[in-house]
This record gives sequence, C-alpha cells and structure tokens, in this order.
Amino acid sequence: MIYLARPKAHSMAHKQTGKVRAGLLVPLCLAMAAPFAWIQGGRPAPEATEPIAPLADAQASDPARVALGESLFNDPRLSHGDRLTCSSCHRLDLGGDDGQARSVAQDGGRLDFNAPTVFNAALDFRLNWRGNFRSFEEQNEAALLDRRLMNTSWEEVLAKLRSDPGYSERFAKLYGAAPARTDVLDALAVFQRSLITPDARFDRYLKGERNAITRDESQGYRLFKAYGCVACHQGVNIGGNLFQKFGIFQDPFAVQKTVTTADLGRFAITGVEADRHVFRVPSLRNVVVTAPYFRDGRTASLGEAVRIMARNQLGRELDPHDADLIVEFLGTLTGRYRGRLLTSAAERPQP
Repeated sequence: MIYLARPKAHSMAHKQTGKVRAGLLVPLCLAMAAPFAWIQGGRPAPEATEPIAPLADAQASDPARVALGESLFNDPRLSHGDRLTCSSCHRLDLGGDDGQARSVAQDGGRLDFNAPTVFNAALDFRLNWRGNFRSFEEQNEAALLDRRLMNTSWEEVLAKLRSDPGYSERFAKLYGAAPARTDVLDALAVFQRSLITPDARFDRYLKGERNAITRDESQGYRLFKAYGCVACHQGVNIGGNLFQKFGIFQDPFAVQKTVTTADLGRFAITGVEADRHVFRVPSLRNVVVTAPYFRDGRTASLGEAVRIMARNQLGRELDPHDADLIVEFLGTLTGRYRGRLLTSAAERPQP
C-alpha cells in the first residue's frame, strides 16, 4: 500500500473546501486498495466498481438549435470589430482549445488563463478554471461583454444579427421573433452541450471490450488509481466535478518571482483565505490533445504535468517508468467528435 501523508494545511481548510477534501478520502482509499488482478492472457478485466464511467453519445434535443448555435459559435460578428469568434480559442477541428499557453486577447496581449477545452464541458459542475460560472448562458454572456474577450455589447450583436436575413429567418422559425439576447445565449448553450466526445478506447474497455487498451495502458490505469489520482479525477468526465487547491503537499507558487491575480484561484472571487490557489479540477478526457497544461499553460509535456501533479498534490516523486505508464493510460482517453478522433495542434501539419 502507498502511504500518503496528510497535508499540514488541512486543518485550516474553509468549511466548504474541507467538505470537498473530506469527500476525497473515500475514493482515495478505494483507489489505494484496488487490487492488481489479472485475467488469463495477461490482460486486466474492468473491475466491478470503477471510479470512472464510460461516456455516452450526446443526445441533441433540437438539431436546428444546435445548428444555429454552431453558426453563432463560428461567427466573428459576435465580437466587436468582427475580430474574434468563440472558435478562435476553442477550435473544434482540434482538441476544443487553441494549443496556446494563453490565448490572445482583443487588445493583443495574453489572457490570464489557458483556454480550457470546450469538449465535454457540459459535464463539468462549474465552468472556467475558477469555476465562477454555473451555466453556459452565464459564461457566454460574460465572454461577449468582456473587454479583453469579445468586447461587444448586446446592441452591437443584435443589430448585426437582425440585419442578416438568414439569421432573422432562423430565429423567427425557432424562437418566434427576431434575434434576442436570451435566444442567442440559448442557441449557443444548446450547441455547446452537444460537444461530447464518446468512443474513447478506454470507454470501450469499460464497456467490456478487453482488447481496447494494451497491457501497459491497463497497468497505467492501475497506477493512476493506486497513487490516488482518481481522488480528483473520476466520474464520467474524469474530473470537472470538484474544487481543489493546487499545491497540497508542495507549494508551486513559492518558487515564482511574482504571484498574479490569476494564480490566486477562487480567492480572487470569494476573498476567503481557504480558497487561495483553489481551482476547478479539469477533466482528463482528451488530455493528450489539449496541451499545454495547467491554468497558465506552464508545460506542453504531459509526462511533466503528471510529475508536477504527483509532487504537488500527492507528495510523491514518481518512478519514471510509472509516470510513463500513467501517460500511456491517459492516451486512451481521446474520444471522437462527429466520428473523427480528436487531434492536437502539434499533430496537424503546418501550412
């Protein structure tokens, strides 16, 4: 059994964060106790109770609204000066992000956070790194009005959409009126909820397809559980369902020359000391194709990201072979969108 010391700061946790961390002890203990059982032929069988669940296909409630939302998602007229689209930072031909450490803002500078993938975001309990939005509608409106993002106003957006006969006809048919604020937000959200990427090899493995992953990948999954990674990365989205402090056992901010407002995490929103450096745990689905990693894109190496997490969150220096095997497992989490396996910016040929 792997021994993990309790973090010194645990007793000082804020009530809400304390409940979250206390809730982690159950999956952590289960993960540490997971047996390394092998079936005949040298391949592991999925265990009766797994901390990760397979992802089902998205069920579009209204294909016409999905299509309208997709048009809006890719339309630069939703930004001031027609400069940006939602897909500028969330490219659907790649991993749902833009492959940059931090995206370019309207003013030409860099945004505060790495753009998280939009794929499977509908499965997260909160949105954005700090979890400051509970719905796509709320998040989208904030992005549209933010001076460093789309930098627009509803007067500007609606005037553009209403002057377009195609949009006017589609909104009238679907919503019974000319384009309006709530309807624009609804169409965008309906489309974003459709961005689910099922059929990862690990999903097929969980459904009983024994040969969907290799022996090394399966061993990597066993290590992923045994080290306790599943304490934060579990469920159908393999994360995205709780908050956690970045730096439980080691403080990664202690070696930084400066600590930015973005580094403060939820503390910048709540002002509660226990929320300092607390972020929403990201999903690990499609993680191989969504580099660079962490809220500031500090590394493009998935192996290095795994070692950073083990050091800061678990208090462990991983054996290099174990780290490699965990990366092998993470490679099985890449799903498909509209039948196409997702790829990263690094995998696409340059023009």
